[in-house]
Amino acid sequence: MTYSYALTQDTDWQSQASWQVADTPFMSFAFWQTLMDTEAIGGDSGWLPIFITVFQDKSAANDTKDIKEEATYKESMLVAVMPLFIKGHHRGEFVFDHAWAEAYARYGVDYYPRLVTSVPFTPITGQRLWLADGIELTPDILEAALAGVDNIAKQCSASSWHGLFVNDELAALANQLNQSAMSPQTIEQSLADSLAMESVTANSLPLLERQGCQFLWQNQNILKDSEPFADFDEFLSSLTAKKRKNIRAERKKVANQGINCRLKLGAHITSEDWAAFYHCYVMTYAVRGQQPYLSNDFFIQLGETMPEHLMLAQALDSSGEIIASSLFLYDDPDSPNATLYGRYWGSLGEFDSLHFELCYYQGIEFAIGQGLKYFDPGTQGEHKLIRGFVPTKTHSLHRIYDRRFIPAISDFCEQDRDYMARYRQEAHDALPFNVDNMPDFKG
Repeated sequence: MTYSYALTQDTDWQSQASWQVADTPFMSFAFWQTLMDTEAIGGDSGWLPIFITVFQDKSAANDTKDIKEEATYKESMLVAVMPLFIKGHHRGEFVFDHAWAEAYARYGVDYYPRLVTSVPFTPITGQRLWLADGIELTPDILEAALAGVDNIAKQCSASSWHGLFVNDELAALANQLNQSAMSPQTIEQSLADSLAMESVTANSLPLLERQGCQFLWQNQNILKDSEPFADFDEFLSSLTAKKRKNIRAERKKVANQGINCRLKLGAHITSEDWAAFYHCYVMTYAVRGQQPYLSNDFFIQLGETMPEHLMLAQALDSSGEIIASSLFLYDDPDSPNATLYGRYWGSLGEFDSLHFELCYYQGIEFAIGQGLKYFDPGTQGEHKLIRGFVPTKTHSLHRIYDRRFIPAISDFCEQDRDYMARYRQEAHDALPFNVDNMPDFKG
């Protein structure tokens, strides 16, 4: 199959095809439009967006693969789009490559700009390409998109490309492409011969994989053939007696402070609710001397354009004043892997155990009530582990354009994968479930 790619900063491509439903709300066009309209990306944000559009040549009559740089629109069909950002910093990414930047600096080599494919400010695993209806992501389509990445890297002298929090499917396809790419060892040998190094094309560079760990709550009662939990108490019954006692004690501490919690779904979130939420959200950054990534207008527009995906948890003091808020997004409950996503939190003060209540326990109760299969509370935090969140593997992909650094970074990624595999195993062993309720370790 013959594929072409083109580069654009516009979103006109959205009207050129019918698109598959995104696997998370964060890859919906509405979410990305909100990022652009409120200048969370573009403008002076440091996230310069480019869209790599991939076309299939309608006249291709066989399986011969030929990636072309420019698409002939009248003879080609748009099949996929990959977002990409040109960046001069690492903020809002949650996969950290600061050590790589420091290594470049020690050798007097520029690490910036660098290229990133991700959902900005959102460490959520998922698709990283939009696919037209009826299209399956294949190695050839991914290779065409990466050819576009390589083109942009050449034009702006980027040091690297980073695909963050990609799903298992994309990570597996990257490994397939690596089977035909030149190995890091071969590239290292070629450095002795400048002519040989010049003969190495961008397409022959490997995709280096890093793996991480996030914690995911699973709505399954193993003692009842992995049926969803009936309620929060049934979930607690799957934990050891000590952990059940600890969680009940934390929830009681919140109540003893005269704090009540309530939930509001998107259509019922008022302008006053958004103002109170944003006040709390800003405070989370202010105590660290930082500016928030997202504006009040961003959240208001989310409420207007995708209310069916929003849940706002509020904590109120004894006088009825909102003292903390936590905003969640969630999938259609009828989707195959329907998930609740804990995203944005803030509090006006320090309240014992309130973060656990508003960000975790309220989310678990909501997921059970809605019949959602998973609850992803966000990145990092072993404190999630002891509350029943299961360690889960994450993937990121990396392309290094200066071949001198590939062997060392490749070794780092390999050692890091080994370390993270051991960490996930140790974290799994520390889960607070009863023996009969222990979920299987999935690596």
